[in-house]
Amino acid sequence: MTEFTAEFSSLDRAHMARALALAGQGLFTTTPNPRVGSVIVSDGAVIGEGFHVRPGESHAEVNALADARARGNDPRGATMYVSLEPCNRHGRTPPCVDAVIAAGISRVVVAMRDPNAQQANGGDRLRAAGIDVTFGLLEPEAHELNIGFVSRVTRGRPWVRAKLAASLDGRTALVNGESQWITGAPARADGHAWRARACAVLTGVGTVLQDDPQLTVRAVDTPRQPLRIIVDRHGQTPASARVLVDANALIVTAGERNAAWPVALDVLVLPDTNGRVDLAALMRALAGRGINELHVEAGAKLSGALLDAGLIDELLLYVAPALIGDPARGMFEHAAPLPALGARTGLAWRSVERIGDDLRVIARVSGTGVT
Repeated sequence: MTEFTAEFSSLDRAHMARALALAGQGLFTTTPNPRVGSVIVSDGAVIGEGFHVRPGESHAEVNALADARARGNDPRGATMYVSLEPCNRHGRTPPCVDAVIAAGISRVVVAMRDPNAQQANGGDRLRAAGIDVTFGLLEPEAHELNIGFVSRVTRGRPWVRAKLAASLDGRTALVNGESQWITGAPARADGHAWRARACAVLTGVGTVLQDDPQLTVRAVDTPRQPLRIIVDRHGQTPASARVLVDANALIVTAGERNAAWPVALDVLVLPDTNGRVDLAALMRALAGRGINELHVEAGAKLSGALLDAGLIDELLLYVAPALIGDPARGMFEHAAPLPALGARTGLAWRSVERIGDDLRVIARVSGTGVT
C-alpha cells in the first residue's frame, strides 16, 4: 500500500502527544496487547479520549468514541488521533475500524502502522470508506512505547532488557555473592518500575539460591505482577523459595522435574544439545505465551549466556558512585574468552540520567533488528 505524505500542524502534534500519554496509562496492564491511546478533536476542541486498559476490554478508539458520547458530543466529521493503526480483525473485541467508520469520523491520524500482520491494513479499510488517513506522526515515540509488542510479532521473541546494578568499576557483587545493596533506594525503586512494565522477570537458579528473591513489583503501584521465570538446568530451586509463593511462576529446566515442586507449578523442559537450557527456544516459547517485554535480573553467568546467544536487546544499568575492586563479580561471564577486541559487543547509548546518588544508563545492543 502506498503511504500518503502529509504536513502535520503543531496542533496535530499536541493531540498525538496526548494520545501517546494516554497510551502510557496502560503501561502496566495491556500485555499481551499493545499500549494504545486515542483523542477525538472537533473544531479544534477535544471532544473525547481514551486508551486501552487491559486485554479483552474495548480498545482505545472505542473508549474515545464512548467518552465523546458520554460528554454529549457527536463525533461525526471529527478527527481521530490514535497511536497505533486501528485493528481490522475480530478477536476478543470487534474491529475498531468498524466503530470508526460507523461513528462518521472524517479524518484519522495514526502514529504507526500495526506490525501485526493479522491486524494490519485497517488504514486501507478506513480509506475505502472515504476517511482521510495519514501515518507517521510521532512514530518513533509510538514505536518505543510498544517495542516489546513489535519485537514479539516481527521477530517471534520478546524484547529482552537486562537490568544490572554495579559499582563504577563494573562489579555487581562481592566474590561471595553479597550484592545488597550496591545502589541506593531511588535506583531500586526505579528498577521496580521497569519490572512493572515487563510481562515477565527472568533470573537464574544461582540468584534464587544466593538471595532467595521475590522478584515481585513492590516499590510502585501496579494491578498486575509480571510472570516470574527461573532458569534452572538441574531442577535445584527449593520448593520453599519465595519466588514460588503463588502460581505466577515458571521454571525452565533441561532435565527432569523436581518431585518436591508443587504440582501446580508451571515447568518447561527445554534442553539443548549440550544438556543446558535452550535459551533461544525459551524466547520463542515466551513469545508464544504473549510475553512482549522480558526483564532479566540474573547473575553474570546467565546474563553472559544470554548475551553470547544474541538474546539481550537492551541494558538497564544502575551505576553506583563506588569502587569494589577485585576479586569480585562482573556483569557478564562469557562461555569463552573473546579472541580479540573486535569480537566485543557493541552498544548504542540511549540515555544517562541521575537517579538519587546513582546513574541510570540505558543502552541498546547493536544489531537487535528492532530499531
